[in-house]
Amino acid sequence: MAKKTEDILVRFGKRVRELRSEKGYSQESFADTCELDRTYIGGIERGERNLALRNIERIANTLGISMAELMEGL
Repeated sequence: MAKKTEDILVRFGKRVRELRSEKGYSQESFADTCELDRTYIGGIERGERNLALRNIERIANTLGISMAELMEGL
């Protein structure tokens, strides 16, 4: 499937997984730092969750990037 035709939730989840891995976080440690449940982070990374802006901000803050940087390439 071409990147832009792939669902936004799937693209966002892949982006989160990629950035989390680059920063060396396990899914569990990342979830703890974000103050979110590990299963919720797993759902995000699989494209199953439609996130609230507050949670997007938590993820960006944990990664040390802006929300705009988190959305790059989506």
